Amino acid sequence: MEPWPIPRIDEWYRRQPWIVGFNYLPRTAVNWTEQWQAESFDLATIEEELGWAERIGFNALRTNLQFLVWHDDAAGLRARLDRFLGAAARRGMRTLLCPFDDCAFSGREPYLGPQDAPVPGVHNSGGAASPGRERVRDRAAWPELERYVRDVVSHFRDDGRLLGWDLYNEPGNEMVFTRPPERHPGGPLAPHSLALAEASFGWARAERPSQPLTSGIWGPKWRERETRLVELSDFVSFHDYLPLEPLAAKVQALRAAGRPLVCTEWLARGLGSRAETHLPYFERERIGCFHWGWVNGRTQTHLPWPGLEALAKGGLWHHDLLHPDGSPYDAAEIERFRAACARARAAAR
Repeated sequence: MEPWPIPRIDEWYRRQPWIVGFNYLPRTAVNWTEQWQAESFDLATIEEELGWAERIGFNALRTNLQFLVWHDDAAGLRARLDRFLGAAARRGMRTLLCPFDDCAFSGREPYLGPQDAPVPGVHNSGGAASPGRERVRDRAAWPELERYVRDVVSHFRDDGRLLGWDLYNEPGNEMVFTRPPERHPGGPLAPHSLALAEASFGWARAERPSQPLTSGIWGPKWRERETRLVELSDFVSFHDYLPLEPLAAKVQALRAAGRPLVCTEWLARGLGSRAETHLPYFERERIGCFHWGWVNGRTQTHLPWPGLEALAKGGLWHHDLLHPDGSPYDAAEIERFRAACARARAAAR
């Protein structure tokens, strides 16, 4: 369960270029179930969109898996993941991979087969968790979750196309965007999720991956409930969608761990998380960064989170950089990313 010693992770981080990446689903997928299922795995679109990213110069991306797809067809998922990693690597990008995720903004448990169409006007209306909130609460389901983690990690543990493992995205996130949330008879999700996150570190480490492990702090009360994720991680990762001043305060607090920092989610223009302010800060502090997201599509994450509709005043996009045809939402913003990526390449030579 022990994370890498600080000298080891520091050496690993020094060998990396400054990490400039994005969170990724193809525009044709409403969620990661749709991304990874055999019948909807859209490699042609993935190849096209990663080609657009190559032209800007991104060197990394972050994406999630779906437990149900593995449970239904483990070998098929591994094969599709292999093709995905190859598509990214051929374009100069390494992948940060998330096996678990509590973000189920649809309010539904994940399911296989054709996914519902996006709800018009709703941000990420098809969002589906992995493995699903009910499985997280059901300890009898955990042996199969262990097999999932150990199978995927063992298969790719020496794969240089993987940057690392972000084992659990936002454990304890119970937000629902399509209907009013309901009080669960089993109580809050967070204690179950954080226990599963800790277990997943043990399962992954048992397979001795060559890549580092992390799970990011994300909630406004992270000091009260998420510090264990910092203790377990090889490099410390975090999400932040706020302006520069609170971001810098969070960074200062996380520096106390003495480990490299990577911001695995940022960019919410209406909230003040913007390329013109944040990219120079991440570069100056050499904090790896993955903004949300890439190409506007079925997730509709250009729309603000429900309840914050006023942030879309004047057509302002919440997340995403490109229209579905590959044209930029904001050409000046793209040039900022292009210049930052060029400096990252030059510094790595």
